[in-house]
Order: sequence, then structure tokens, then C-alpha cells
Amino acid sequence: MNWITNYVRPTINSLFSRREVPENLWTKCTECGTMLFHRELKDNLNVCTTCDHHMAITPRDRFAALFDGGIFTEVKVPEPVTDPLQFRDQKKYPDRMRAAQKSTGERDSMLVAEGEMARTPIVAVGQDFSFMAGSMGMYVGNAMLAAAERAVKLKRPLVLFSASGGARMQEGILSLMQMPRTTVAVQMLKEANLPYIVVLTHPTTGGVTASYAMLGDVQIAEPNALICFAGPRVIEQTIREKLPEGFQRAEYLLDHGMLDRVTHRKDLRDELVTVLRMLTKQPPAVRGDLPAPEVVVADAPKADAK
Repeated sequence: MNWITNYVRPTINSLFSRREVPENLWTKCTECGTMLFHRELKDNLNVCTTCDHHMAITPRDRFAALFDGGIFTEVKVPEPVTDPLQFRDQKKYPDRMRAAQKSTGERDSMLVAEGEMARTPIVAVGQDFSFMAGSMGMYVGNAMLAAAERAVKLKRPLVLFSASGGARMQEGILSLMQMPRTTVAVQMLKEANLPYIVVLTHPTTGGVTASYAMLGDVQIAEPNALICFAGPRVIEQTIREKLPEGFQRAEYLLDHGMLDRVTHRKDLRDELVTVLRMLTKQPPAVRGDLPAPEVVVADAPKADAK
């Protein structure tokens, strides 16, 4: 037995080849299966560089790319009653909430912020699908009302980015009551003559689609986003018929008049700025629009006295 070949060499090789690689450096595209480096993916706004698939993006990351300089101010949202129904399935509702808060770092599935987008002041609302599937509970109702009240107070347009699996079952009828509450919030904007723009992202379903997500003055969607009330699988099982290709996807809804635009994520900011400035009767935004430097005029030289 050659101990150098059988023991020493493998031991040395294992020591030099052993490297710890963090698990979050690579993300697999769910559409084409390409492994994407996390920095490259972030720089591309979570859009696959191979197949252009629009992957989920958190409201914070979206707002960082949306607002000028990535600067925005969060709008405080009133806290709702915790676990009003004492709901429990496999876990208690408070335990599920704590787990979601720990994994996302957010209070709930909706973030409200204010700031400027190409020097256009707005209030923005974003839903986080990674927080309990972006489900609509009492916090979401409070967030929509807080956003509408802030927009009315500041006389700013409201922009919503929807991403939800529907109502939150752990809050039962109280979750369904957020549908009329959020509709009232949208009505506040209309009465104040303020634009309400909705950007539907993948997926937007259930009670969210049946309320505030389909009430925008302008309806924009990201490519291939699933937008529906009941999902295509449920409909197929109900009517026992094969659905058309691309049914309930953004492009299908655009062709059938339910959307105004389908816009790529990298073009979305410019599109929103154009639409908002048209609706608020402002001149078009100027690229690189910065305050002009102060011009210091030197005193003219005095003529020599003769």
C-alpha cells in the first residue's frame, strides 16, 4: 500500500480544494433554469439576462431603483389588531407572522413610501410577495388608506405595485372587508383629482385583483405577469375546457382591453414619469435635470481715474 498516494495526496488536495461558497450567490431562473450571479441579477432589476423573465423584486429594491438617488421616506402605517380570530392551522397565525417578518425584515406585505421620481413627487405603494404571498390583510387596508391620505395631503399622485395571492385566510372576513376599504381609499384620490397608477406584477390574483389593483386611471403590467381572480387551473377544472395560450397573462389581457400597457421593468420608470407628468399637466422630464449652478458675476474693473 502506497500511503503517499492513498492518504497524503488526497488529504492535501482536499485541504486546498475546500472552499466555502455562500448559498445566496446564485439564483436559478424559474423560467429557463439559468444560474444567475446575484450582483448581475440585482443590476438588471431581477430580470433574467438570458430569457428576460421578470423575477420577483422586493418593494425596497424596487423603490431604490425608482426614486431619484434611491432616496425615499417611509410613510407610517397604523398597526392592526394582532390575530383577531385566534386562527391556527399547522401553525399559529402570530408564529407565521414572526417567521415572515424575520425572513423579509418587513412589518407586513405592503410598504408605503414617498419621494421624487425624475423630479416628480409621488407616493408609492409596493406589495411584497415573499411576505405570506403578499396576502391582503388588515395591514394592507391600513396601508392603502395611509397612502391615499398622504397623497391627498401632499397633492401627489399615487403609484401602486401589486403582487399578491389574494386575501389572507388567517384573518377571514376581516381580510375580505379590506376590499371595500381600499376602494374607498382609491375614491379619495379620485375626489381630490389625483392620478392613481397601477403596475400589476406577477402574480396579482384574488381579492386584490377584485378591488384596488384594477381601479387605476392607467393600468400597466410587467411582461408575462399572471393577473386574474381565479387561477387558470381552477377555471379549467370548473369549465372542463382547454384555455387559450397565455390565458390571464399580461399580453393576453392587453389584447382584450383590460390593460393599457405592458412595459419592461427597465423601461418602467421612464414610462411612469411620462404618464404622471402628462396627467398632472407638467412639462416633459429632462434627462439629467439638475439645479443650475449659481453664476457668480465678478465686479467689472473700475476705470482708472484720469
